[in-house]
Parts: sequence; C-alpha cells; structure tokens
Amino acid sequence: MKNKMMITALCLTSGLLFSQDWETPVINGYGKIKNFEDVAVKPSSDLKYNLVFDIKDDREMDGVNIGLWKIARVINMLGSSNIPSAEVHIIAAIHGGATFSSLSDTKYQEKYGKANPNAELLELLNNYGVKLYVCSQATAARGITAEDLNPNTQLALSAMTVLANYQLKGYALMP
Repeated sequence: MKNKMMITALCLTSGLLFSQDWETPVINGYGKIKNFEDVAVKPSSDLKYNLVFDIKDDREMDGVNIGLWKIARVINMLGSSNIPSAEVHIIAAIHGGATFSSLSDTKYQEKYGKANPNAELLELLNNYGVKLYVCSQATAARGITAEDLNPNTQLALSAMTVLANYQLKGYALMP
C-alpha cells in the first residue's frame, strides 16, 4: 500500500513537472525552455552574465546550429528569470564545422542548395546584443571570404583569440 501511494505521488509530481509548455520568451522560436520555479539554482539578479561561447560543432538542434541554439536557450532562461538584457553580455567564437552556419544566404544557397537556416537566428542574436565573431583562420581554410558571411557576423583573427581575450576579461567559457 505504501509503495502504491509513493508511485501515485511520484506520477502526480512528474506530471506537474512535465506538463509545462516549452517556450521561447526572448529569442522567439529558438532555444526553447521550460521554466521551473522550485529548483535549487536559478539565474541571480546579483550577477552580470558575461559569457563567451565556443561554437565549433556543425550539429543541429531544431534545424539550426546547436551552438547558436544554445545561446538562444541561455538568453531565454535568463530572460524568464527576469535578468535584464543590460546585465547579459554574450560573445560567440564561431569556427570549425560551425563556420558554414555563418554564411550569407547567397553563399549558403550555392553550397547547400537552400537558404541559410541560421540566418534568422543570427539576426535575432545580433539584435539582442550578442557579438558573433567568425574565425578568419577557419574561413580561409574553407575558401570563405568576408563578403561570403552573414551581415550579423564579424571576422576575428581567430576563435582562439576571441576565447582567450574574453576569458582574460572575466567572461565565463560556455562550451
């Protein structure tokens, strides 16, 4: 009887946890989250969120680059916790397999036969204030010129330089 009651209570509790809808409260349509009130650790309004992301993977999540999607998710989590955007400073170092996600629609179309699925997300992140730096070493190795890049991105000497510079400035590295 006791086990049956515990199982019922667990089912009811997990039903409450999983019944919430996925949402994208800040970066509309990308980086979906579920907001939970009763958790041990949440974003703190006492902190500045200075984050540098190492975006090197070409995998996708919900049809866009997984690293860019993770940035959107972090922004959505911070926003759902009422962290003002003025307290959020995000830098992205795009390189490796992720380099192609930063192509303009024209160049992406030439390479893959379709518009860049990351273009809207790059624009939303840029509009939020995310600095999107593409490694010029990675672009050179792939035959990509500055003109081939999405206008919401900027060239940096290297991803290593971006990552080192911002970590030395106190930004937390987000893999």
